[in-house]
Amino acid sequence: MKSDHETIQTIEDRIPYQKPQPWGMKPDLVVKDALNGDPKLWAPLSEGITSRPIMLNVSAGYYVHLMRVTRAGLLQRHRHSGQVHAYVIKGEWHYLEHDWRAQEGDFIFEPPGETHTLIVPDHCQEMITLFTVYGSLMYVDPYGIATGYDDVFTRIEKYRSHFQKLGLAESFIEQFIR
Repeated sequence: MKSDHETIQTIEDRIPYQKPQPWGMKPDLVVKDALNGDPKLWAPLSEGITSRPIMLNVSAGYYVHLMRVTRAGLLQRHRHSGQVHAYVIKGEWHYLEHDWRAQEGDFIFEPPGETHTLIVPDHCQEMITLFTVYGSLMYVDPYGIATGYDDVFTRIEKYRSHFQKLGLAESFIEQFIR
């Protein structure tokens, strides 16, 4: 038999938090069916490479996106100014500079400052990876000469442009921004 204390505790377990959330706090970001949702949300980055925004955090300087690749070969050579977290959902990829391969189900942490060359192997029909990118990616040639960059702000503009071409309102991108 339950004591009165146990009964009260069980009832209180089912009561939602009764106070207001902190002032200025943005609401939760819930992206439904991020992997299989509307195919229009995948913005082209280059031939055979698309990106689907998940969260674009302008105040902390990072972005979360799904990258889908439907071709083999070199995707990009880049240097990180911040850390990167990756989770491989489908397919595989590797860096020319390392002896490991990122395969389905693998989690990868990349430290700030690392420079590497991302390759999707010839036998891979489709690669999908969830990336959280802090800071910027600086695209470089094999000798470290900068050829371009990407960060949360350039990604916002790429996504905004893509969505506008589809006829979506300029404000459509705002749902991903925190």
